[in-house]
Amino acid sequence: MGYLILKALLSGLMIAVVSEIAKRSPGLGGLIASLPLVSVLGMMWLWRDTHDTMRLASHGEATFWFVLPSLPMFLLVPALLRRGVPFWPALAGGCLLTMGLYLLMIWAAPRLGVRV
Repeated sequence: MGYLILKALLSGLMIAVVSEIAKRSPGLGGLIASLPLVSVLGMMWLWRDTHDTMRLASHGEATFWFVLPSLPMFLLVPALLRRGVPFWPALAGGCLLTMGLYLLMIWAAPRLGVRV
């Protein structure tokens, strides 16, 4: 249980640091947020928990494929905000777009020979 709490605290700390840095420098906050820190931590936790190289390899590959449908959100939300759409509806639109693209990826990946 202590290990789970440690993982949660470290992961939450990352989010808090990024949001504080972004208050002072949106570009630097964006740079740090774009780093695959969560993915790297997830891989470290998975390796520590399982030492299963095939599972870790599959996880890394699936992460790559699922990053792709999340990227358009980071263009849609700013575009909506710049057009005067309030934050929450803009964020909801970005999340809906991402969910739709995730579903598309889940459907299309096997048909393209990609295992996710």
